[in-house]
Amino acid sequence: MDQTVAEPMTQNVPETDRKTGLSAAEAAQRLERYGPNALQSDEKTLLQRIAGYFWGPIPWLIELAALLSLVLRDWSDFAVIFVMLLLNAAVGFKEESKASSAIAALKAQLAPSARVKRDGTWQEIAARDLVPGDIVRLSIGQIVPADLTLFEGKYLSIDEAALTGESLPVDKAVGDSAYSGSVVKLGEMTGEVTATGMETYFGHTASLVQTTNGKSHFQKAVMQIGNFLIAAALVLVAMIVIVSFQRHNPPLEVIQFALILTVAAIPVALPTVLSVTMAVGAERLARMKAIVSRLVSIEELAGVDVLCSDKTGTLTLNELTVEDPRPAEGIAVDDLLRASALACDRDAPDAIDKAVLAAAKGIALDAIETLSFTPFDPVSKRSEAEVRHEADHWQVAKGAPQVIVELAALTDDARKAVEDEVETLAQQGYRALGAAQKRAGQDWEFLGLLPIIDPPRPDAASTIAEARNMGIDVKIITGDHEAIARQIAGKLDLGQKIYPAGQLLDGDPATVEANVRAADGFARVLPEHKFRIVEVLQAGHSIVAMTGDGVNDAPALRKADAGIAVSGATDAARTAADLVLTDKGLSIITTAIEEARRIFERMTSYATFRVAETIRVLLFMTLSILIFDFYPVTAIMIVLLAVLNDFPIMMIAYDNVSVSPRPVRWDMRRVLTVAATLGVTGVIETFVLFWFVDAYLGLPRDQIQTIIFLKLLVSGHMTLFVTRHQSWFWRRPFPALRLFATTEATQLLGTLIAVYGLFVTPIGWGPALLVWLYCLVWLPLEGAMALLIRALYDRRAQARGQ
Repeated sequence: MDQTVAEPMTQNVPETDRKTGLSAAEAAQRLERYGPNALQSDEKTLLQRIAGYFWGPIPWLIELAALLSLVLRDWSDFAVIFVMLLLNAAVGFKEESKASSAIAALKAQLAPSARVKRDGTWQEIAARDLVPGDIVRLSIGQIVPADLTLFEGKYLSIDEAALTGESLPVDKAVGDSAYSGSVVKLGEMTGEVTATGMETYFGHTASLVQTTNGKSHFQKAVMQIGNFLIAAALVLVAMIVIVSFQRHNPPLEVIQFALILTVAAIPVALPTVLSVTMAVGAERLARMKAIVSRLVSIEELAGVDVLCSDKTGTLTLNELTVEDPRPAEGIAVDDLLRASALACDRDAPDAIDKAVLAAAKGIALDAIETLSFTPFDPVSKRSEAEVRHEADHWQVAKGAPQVIVELAALTDDARKAVEDEVETLAQQGYRALGAAQKRAGQDWEFLGLLPIIDPPRPDAASTIAEARNMGIDVKIITGDHEAIARQIAGKLDLGQKIYPAGQLLDGDPATVEANVRAADGFARVLPEHKFRIVEVLQAGHSIVAMTGDGVNDAPALRKADAGIAVSGATDAARTAADLVLTDKGLSIITTAIEEARRIFERMTSYATFRVAETIRVLLFMTLSILIFDFYPVTAIMIVLLAVLNDFPIMMIAYDNVSVSPRPVRWDMRRVLTVAATLGVTGVIETFVLFWFVDAYLGLPRDQIQTIIFLKLLVSGHMTLFVTRHQSWFWRRPFPALRLFATTEATQLLGTLIAVYGLFVTPIGWGPALLVWLYCLVWLPLEGAMALLIRALYDRRAQARGQ
């Protein structure tokens, strides 16, 4: 089996006398020079991390609004603004803490102590005190404390699954390398430390996790929305202030009005509202046994167009299975399985023994007594047992096919047939195990071959098929040989274009991207390969999900837009991932993607509504003040509009929405184009109403202000029904009951305020019903405008090849 671990990273240190080891003085000098044998993380101070959340366009404007509130002694506004600022900072602080948890979990994987030779004597020291050149003894059950070159001892069998994804323990001999974080399963050897801390293979994996701190597509989208609204608010409010001062309006009143209008217009609650929307989705996923560790990853899942799936333990069960035994001519399958099972350690079976014993289930073994048992070791490459049943007494053996063939002394033709069969099985992705038995007074007899494989999970094939139906390209990633990967891919209908990762990732960027996209999977993959594969796909504008379960998967899980740790994953994988599956199986992934697409639609609905409302209110007020020298609403009306808008907005998180059949992602031009259209349409309809009640009905200006307030409220809430749907607003899916009920309740409350004059000039039921009728007439016109703009935009985007 091909090794999939990179060459060790040595730290160029002087040679050590292997008989005596390092002296205490030399070890202290090297510890000072190379640092402790521990993972390092470049972390900001607590003060720096906290300060970062109060720096940026949105925080600056919120802070300015808070400062103006203090100047005007508007304590209620100041309290609300200050609490919102702290809340946004707290959410961001919690999210950033996830990266440091991944490093902490990786640190926890390191060995706590090591047996090292210092000053000619063996002693136990803390693993963090190891230095390059130390002489270390490894024995069964130990975690390898640093990268070592083995130089003494018969053999070691080391489990590197968490590092490489390799299903079986790897045999080591003199001259081989043992890697930090792997576990010794059998044997005892001595080695010299070649690398410690971040220079080890394990440390290199940790450093990859730390390099992935980019903003998500969701965070970028929020920033774009925020910047647009801030720019629009500042420009329009500045125009109002300048003109008001030129007209010699009271400065304090102008500033207060500008403050309230600014706070109402800027997206102070934008991150919070969108986070609540995602939190509701995260709660639903948690009930489905999928824990979301990073909220923004839910939005990323909605846009995933490539799913890179680790093989071992993810697509497969990570449990070896014997499939289709191949008995030699004249040998029964039961005889082959019986002999193989008797050559297993039934008291403490390893992975292969468990597979063989499971295959032999149903064959009577209890009546057969084991007289002696010789376990498998990498030198003999076989296990043997001497057994007895009543008067019958014989020997059995199982192990590497070439060893069993030699033991049975097959003829050249028979040997060639077995070798061909082993080669055929290897090409099909199977590992072959040979078995033989020796009856009293007879020679060893070759019984046949047992093909062994790590089988796919029962739901893997259906999950992959469903993912493809959702427009997602699925690629298999494994540390195993490509033959094994192709065999599993064949069972899962994944395609056979699977190649060694190193081969595909070599070349100029354009060639590498073309190779990666064309491949169905990657074999003989190292952690840096997984990281690089994700990076290449992201550079080609794909949104990438990555599944995995081991330490070797942690860098790619962190780098991916949506990292998914499957059930049974290591702590490092779970803390590096965005989504952690707590139940076996992969079907939850497609369910999570479906839920993410629903959440995406809700967030798009909110973003479109929020921008449209800002344009509608700000632009109308600005034009009214500049052209007519008339404040169409009072400051208290702006506050009431902002408060009454918040209630239905929060219910968007629970709305019924359609699920896109393809990956979705933020198209800010589309969002802003539709929102601007609805906003300008709203401005036009409001001016038409203003002209009617002012010029035609001749109502007093204070009553006109109340009518405009009610119109902005009723029409604005109706706009929610337009933005929540990509089709006509009366079509399925209908609004969720809580959204519809809350929207109508706030509209009714606003109507009562306008009719009876709570904080405003009363207008009575006649004008109020007129406003309602007017808004209902414009509602289908708004819907038609939104549909037209979406269709025109999508057609132009399609023509541009987007």
